[in-house]
Amino acid sequence: MQRLLKNREILLGLIIVVMIAGFSTRASNFATPGNLATIFNDTSILIILALGQMTVILTKSIDLSVAANLAFTGMAVAMLDAAYPGLPLALLIVIAIGIGAVLGAINGFLVWLLQIPPIVVTLGTLTIYRGMAFVLSGGSWVNAHQMTPDFLGLPRISVMGLPVLSWAAIAIVFLIWFVLTRTPFGRSTYAAGGNPTAAVYAGIDVGRARFLAFVLSGALAGLSGYLWVSRYAVAYVDIAAGFELDSVAANVIGGVSIAGGIGSVTGTVLGALFLGVIKNALPVIGISPFAQMAISGVVIVLAVVFNARAEAKKGRIILRDRAAKESQEVTA
Repeated sequence: MQRLLKNREILLGLIIVVMIAGFSTRASNFATPGNLATIFNDTSILIILALGQMTVILTKSIDLSVAANLAFTGMAVAMLDAAYPGLPLALLIVIAIGIGAVLGAINGFLVWLLQIPPIVVTLGTLTIYRGMAFVLSGGSWVNAHQMTPDFLGLPRISVMGLPVLSWAAIAIVFLIWFVLTRTPFGRSTYAAGGNPTAAVYAGIDVGRARFLAFVLSGALAGLSGYLWVSRYAVAYVDIAAGFELDSVAANVIGGVSIAGGIGSVTGTVLGALFLGVIKNALPVIGISPFAQMAISGVVIVLAVVFNARAEAKKGRIILRDRAAKESQEVTA
């Protein structure tokens, strides 16, 4: 039992279950299957963004522009759909993913070839991409009546009791899990963040791994751009404001190390669901929006402290084992 509780994912899963049980004492229908499915659906876009962010963080980088990427891409495809209603929906989705990937590639290029710190690059492109969305739209909104029914309807279609939006998130979870655990790119991603020097000696191009991580993050942000504007039936400059921080928070809560090289898809998904449960539950039990922000901030800080202590303990164990081995060799 003690070993199970030391597993980050299992512990986080148990905390989520306890939270749901606790909140259900204040709202009787909170733990019903229908409401839990709604919470998952509400969290689906954050899950997709967080998984893209995870690939970047694993390489010892960070992408603060994911929400701005989402906003620009969502605005672009919404305006395309409004201006050319005959365009196939599949083409619009491909365009959204393509635009997002290009914006991610810009970040990756600046980090890889120009050696600019990722936080500086993406803090700058965050503002640039939001500004591009404003210039593209002229500051105006694209509303539901301007978009086609097919464009708006896809994420809401129910398949086996879940909307397509939820199934899209599930598909992305399995895709990222496969990419990170079963492909050379995944191994390079962990190596680039875990020990860049050793990765170079092993023949891994650390810069290229970071570039591809930014491209993947951007592509998922682009997909999220379409899903956001179609689900909420509106596109405007400030959509998804603050989601870049939520995507980082989901990773930190899920045990992904900001120092790179450590983390799992399961942990990131659970971290996003943790935030999703909190955001859905606090208004139900009458917590003010300002208190919600404070509670979320406290949770993030505690998660960072927990991660730092866990990594420090691992380091001490390694040093202790090495010291014991050296003392044995001296004695022999």
